[in-house]
Amino acid sequence: MPTLYTQSDRNTRNTYILMSVFLVFVITVGWVFSQAMGSSTILWFAVFFSILMSVGSYWYSDKLVLAMSKAKLVEFNDNKELYRLVENLCITAGLPLPKIYIIDDTAPNAFATGRDPEHAVVAVTSGLLQKLDRSELEGVIAHELSHIGNRDILLATVVVVLVGMVALLADFFRHSLWFGGGNRDNKGGGGWIVIVAILLSILAPLFAMLIQLAISRKREFLADADGALLTRYPDGLASALQKISGDSEKLEVANRATAHLYIANPFKGKKVNKMFMTHPPMEERISALMGMETKR
Repeated sequence: MPTLYTQSDRNTRNTYILMSVFLVFVITVGWVFSQAMGSSTILWFAVFFSILMSVGSYWYSDKLVLAMSKAKLVEFNDNKELYRLVENLCITAGLPLPKIYIIDDTAPNAFATGRDPEHAVVAVTSGLLQKLDRSELEGVIAHELSHIGNRDILLATVVVVLVGMVALLADFFRHSLWFGGGNRDNKGGGGWIVIVAILLSILAPLFAMLIQLAISRKREFLADADGALLTRYPDGLASALQKISGDSEKLEVANRATAHLYIANPFKGKKVNKMFMTHPPMEERISALMGMETKR
């Protein structure tokens, strides 16, 4: 049975493949819609607006996420133990010290955000600090620092923008079609291209969301692996994940837009099909971590 040691390279490679497929998918959807409407305007609009959204999300996504999460900045004197723990792990990982935030919520969870390691943020809930011991907290922080080191947070932001663009394209096309927009007898393919575009407008947002979830799940496996390697103690992270998943409290500040950023699904008590999960099944993550411990 493969462990996360052997899965890391494969997960990274598969993520790049998925990202490439996603970009081609977005361009294809825009092209089909523009052909169905007999105008290239929708395609140019999609390209321009996606660039605008990407630039905005690159510079301001972390501030938006922190505001939505009601996170408060922590200085050294506010929590010296947490500050030193993060600082020591950053030295080991060769990363600059990120800003540290605390979310006043009793549900144990954490996330990282920021456009690059020099502008990164790690946020933890007060519940995480209260309910985990030091080795478990180290495992969680190491996991989040791995997201920063691997540039996962920027990747997640880009994917969110792409998903949003697909949804906007689909909505724009349906409204234009229903209200008489576009020339349906254009040279791009006649009636068949309109039928394809209608089907895409219905299915494309679903496909885009599935690709987003697949990328998110794969990055969690990779961050687990790198986090365990950073602390050299997979049991710490495995135990932390066990406690977090076993806690019944819901994270009040979480929403669908930010759920995939957290180390564990912040929504409790809902059974979701594996295909639509924002995170890999916790049992698989813990099992893989324990497999790393066995190989030591």
